[in-house]
Amino acid sequence: MRHFILLIIALFSLNSGLQAQKKLPLLESKNEIIQRAIAELDSAMQAPKGELYLFIQKYKIKGEYTMQLTLRDKGKVVSVFVADKNNADIPSQNKLKDRLMKYKFHFKMPKNKDYKLNYHFNL
Repeated sequence: MRHFILLIIALFSLNSGLQAQKKLPLLESKNEIIQRAIAELDSAMQAPKGELYLFIQKYKIKGEYTMQLTLRDKGKVVSVFVADKNNADIPSQNKLKDRLMKYKFHFKMPKNKDYKLNYHFNL
C-alpha cells in the first residue's frame, strides 16, 4: 500500500511539472511570424529592461545595422547576416551578431521551414 501511495504522489508531481511548462504558440503564416518576431525584437530593444537593450548598453555597441535574421522551428535564430551598416565597427557588429544568434523567440513555427526578416538596429 505504501508503494502505491508513493507511486500516486510521484505521478501527480510529474503531471504538475508538465502542466507548469509554457506552451509556445504555433504561428503558421509568414506575415504573422515576421510581425511577431519584429514586435519581440522591438520589445527586447526597449529601455530600461529590454534584453537586447541591456546587452547593447553593457558592451557599448554603437552604429546602425540592418540585420537579416533567419528563424527556424521553435523560434531559434539560425543565421544572422549584416545587410547594411553605417557608423559601425567590426567588433561591435560581431558582438551584436553573436548575441542575436543566441536569441530565442517566444513562438513556434512550422517544422523544417526557414523565415527571413530584416531588422534595423539604430544604436
